[in-house]
Amino acid sequence: MRSRIILFFCCLLSYGAVHAQVSKKALHFHTAAMRYRAAKLPDVACKEMERAIKRSPTWSDAYGQLGQWYFEAGNYAKAVEIFRKATAKCKNGKQLFAKPLAKSLIYCGYAGEALQIIDGHTQGKDAEWLKMREQAMFVRSALINQSRTPVVNMVRINTPDAELYPSMWASDSFLYYTRRMNNMDEDLYCSAMDTCGDWCSGQNLGSINTPDQESAQFISTDGHYMFFTRCENRSWDAWTEGGCDLFMAYRVDKNDDWTTPQPFGATINTPAYEGQPSLPPDNREIYFVSDRPGGYGGTDIWISRFDNGLWQMPENAGSAINTAGNETAPYIAVDGRTLFFASDGCPGMGGSDIFMSKRINEHTWDRAQNMGYPINTAYDEKSAYVTMDGSTMYLASDRNGPPGNFDLYTTKLPPFLQPVPTGNIEGYVYDSLTGHRLSSTVMLVCNAATGDTLYHFQSNRGDASFLMSLAIGKTYAIHSWHVEYTPVNDTLVFDTSYLHKPMVHNVVMLPADYKAIKPIHDSLIGMIHFEVNKVVLSDSDMNGLRTALAPWIESKEIVVFINAYTDNTGTPMINEELSAKRAAQVAKFVTSLGIDDTQVQAKGWGEAKMIAPNDNEEGQRMNRRVEVILRR
Repeated sequence: MRSRIILFFCCLLSYGAVHAQVSKKALHFHTAAMRYRAAKLPDVACKEMERAIKRSPTWSDAYGQLGQWYFEAGNYAKAVEIFRKATAKCKNGKQLFAKPLAKSLIYCGYAGEALQIIDGHTQGKDAEWLKMREQAMFVRSALINQSRTPVVNMVRINTPDAELYPSMWASDSFLYYTRRMNNMDEDLYCSAMDTCGDWCSGQNLGSINTPDQESAQFISTDGHYMFFTRCENRSWDAWTEGGCDLFMAYRVDKNDDWTTPQPFGATINTPAYEGQPSLPPDNREIYFVSDRPGGYGGTDIWISRFDNGLWQMPENAGSAINTAGNETAPYIAVDGRTLFFASDGCPGMGGSDIFMSKRINEHTWDRAQNMGYPINTAYDEKSAYVTMDGSTMYLASDRNGPPGNFDLYTTKLPPFLQPVPTGNIEGYVYDSLTGHRLSSTVMLVCNAATGDTLYHFQSNRGDASFLMSLAIGKTYAIHSWHVEYTPVNDTLVFDTSYLHKPMVHNVVMLPADYKAIKPIHDSLIGMIHFEVNKVVLSDSDMNGLRTALAPWIESKEIVVFINAYTDNTGTPMINEELSAKRAAQVAKFVTSLGIDDTQVQAKGWGEAKMIAPNDNEEGQRMNRRVEVILRR
């Protein structure tokens, strides 16, 4: 970041030496400049320092201070002017100001001139000179190969406050973003596209925002989940929350209000910083930023996977992406394999730049590629989002200054920087006999040619709808499961005709007991009810299971099915995780009795099968259950 860039001023004159060589009037203006600077009046401070230089034109300390101020303010042209004058007028100026002049020239776009200075000073292996040379080489190449597509300020959304972290939902017709008011409080906003294709003024998201800091939101592809960062958190155990953490909210219908946000568990949230989430279309991975131990330095990008109903321990995205600097604002494109992020740890235009990387396999990424000029500039580019068809990028930048005053911009991407274009498959899941809709149906999407599983979707809790965003031009096999229904296998050819309009595909399921398909020897031998958010088995629960299973301990002809369910309070993703933990706890006890684990099948179904109304505590208690079924 520019605020953290250190300009190198070698062997500048000490105050005592300066005092002997400059006029009293120059010292007076210098003192005034420092006083105005401390009072946060930078423009006045610069004018006073210029008056000091005018009085003592060879005063290197004043030149160095003024040039640094202009650099930190993003006025690189003025910094170049000051350091050039200092080089010419000050004793040993060519040596004293070589590094700050070269640095300012790079940020001003004069990479060729900067290289002349750098190449004259790179005898030996001075790390800073070598780093500056690498940056100058990159800037020169980027300007020669720059894209001719303009980067356009989104003037109907931007305000004098900072706008960051753009993300979209619903075929790119709603733009969500973060607004930082008075450079302090951060809240979440949303803007809708009008009938002419322009963006309306942003609206505060209301109750989702609090007096704390909410930022860096991500809306799931189906529009039912919001993931975001909330700061200034405190928790009773000083572990599950602390500082900045990841939260999620849910809505049953896309027109409903968001539920009360809930934090992720301690697997993901720690006392360190966690924030800036992004997820692929099926919400089964989460990419986020953290400065937890085990990274490469600064903030890194980490990835956690949702397997078997649980968020797994996060893994660092690796050295192809993370550096000793700061990696921030990950966005995993809808194709599930193109990652965009910001970094100040690799050679770039200056400040923080936007990079992209392609996934090679589950744990490996291609070396990150800087997205070049004019997407990146000498200023800070902090976050990016790419539309479903891959053609358009939205980004945040403070290129119009002052530093930190970010605006949202949009630009068209050249084909070689675009992720794979995607389209939507949408529909409902319902009972073929009654027409009853089947919420929480598990839907695995596979590559029909290779059989590889690509995504793991579920139909929505409320209306059993689903929306899958998939890469265009492929054939997919979709395998659907619902408790007590016969699985359904579909094969869909998803060609380019669905790039800008969704494919409508409903999944129709047949009850498993139709025509006596269901085995007649399934017996419910145990029903365990849990308290809210609890996963511990009571002594009476264990005794009941021990008694029911005692006659079958030695049998190899049985299968024990453990199906865990929840009520519908909270969010479906957390409920799926909670039910999976309960199922695993019961399965662990059953196998401890001596039943082979190959004879035990445990699954958390979340809210998939309600047996009582959820509008009262007793009904919710009945739904928070684990059913233990013996098949023989």
